[in-house]
Amino acid sequence: MSVQALAGIKVLDVATLFAGPMAATLLGDHGAEVIKVEHPRGDPSRTHGASKDGVGLWWKMLGRNKKSLTLYLGSREGQRLFRELAADADVIVENFRPGTLERWGLGYDVLAEHNPGLVLARVTGFGQFGPYSARPGFGTLAEAMSGFAALTGEPDGPPTLPPFGLADGVAALTTAFGIMTALHARRTTGRGQVLDMAIIEPLLTVLGPQITAYDQLGVLQPRTGNRSTNNAPRNTYQCNDGSWVAVSTSAQSIAERVMRLVGRPELIEEPWFAAGRTRAEHTDELDDAVGSWIAARGRDEVVTAFEQAQAAVAPIYTAADIMADPQYTTLGSVLRIEDPELGPLKMPNVPFRLSDTPGEIRTTGPKLGEHTAEILARFGIDEQHLAELREQGVA
Repeated sequence: MSVQALAGIKVLDVATLFAGPMAATLLGDHGAEVIKVEHPRGDPSRTHGASKDGVGLWWKMLGRNKKSLTLYLGSREGQRLFRELAADADVIVENFRPGTLERWGLGYDVLAEHNPGLVLARVTGFGQFGPYSARPGFGTLAEAMSGFAALTGEPDGPPTLPPFGLADGVAALTTAFGIMTALHARRTTGRGQVLDMAIIEPLLTVLGPQITAYDQLGVLQPRTGNRSTNNAPRNTYQCNDGSWVAVSTSAQSIAERVMRLVGRPELIEEPWFAAGRTRAEHTDELDDAVGSWIAARGRDEVVTAFEQAQAAVAPIYTAADIMADPQYTTLGSVLRIEDPELGPLKMPNVPFRLSDTPGEIRTTGPKLGEHTAEILARFGIDEQHLAELREQGVA
């Protein structure tokens, strides 16, 4: 087995729901030792979403490749033990409201005094400073404030929020990148640093040039449903078997191939067809051409025809479709892994492949406090002392 890229990196995950913990999960996927420091009641994600036999399924994914340590940081003994843990760590990921760690005597100045190479990733809704910094923040608020909801939905409908943790997921990926950037900088400077991640910010970049367009042109992008203001045809279309497909024509050559495929090559000769933005001004005509052709055929026939024409199409999948798809199967995008509580279960695999040091899902989310004794034993806490800590509500 090859050595994993982050082997030897120690991470304390003291964050909850969901951006911070997911960032720590990504580090664990590549070999970092991730210790999930949970309140003795357990992380809220353990009871979030669907469950089986009382076991949270989201936790099984979010807690993968982590060890569970219960520790009440609101207690003096919990704070003392955490300082010992932090002295031996490379990274801490936390999402308490700004000032909470400082109130507990766990601010970066205190922790870095004993561990100057420590990277502290602070993930909050609005960042560590500013007029909103004390507000509770969740991904939903970021999806609203970033402009995402304003852009999403039908033109005559309300702003639309995603039915999943989009902002949290984007912030998690950004946080993991920020942590790796700080660890790389440490190789040169010898010092760690603080990463201030406001969940409201990463989506601004993902959403493209909306800020720049408004600054330079005073233009606000409207809600267009599944259509685009940048190119056409671009939409979802229903097949005659009731299934749906999505078509993209971001490249001019693809747009031309689609028109030839659906029997409307004359549209290619129109002056407005030569650029995506002007094609978007004729969306109704283009959608009618593509939509009527697709509506007369089944999904498999549509996908095959588009593939033969080297045009871009994709079936609109559910989880059931994903698990049966040969491309996902070949890539190994869904992993079957044995869980001690639930037996075999499937989850999304590590989201990219490295040729020399690949990531790996080694374990599913552990039971609450499963590794408390093992981890605290490193600091001289024997079984009797641990029993006392548990009786006091510290562990």
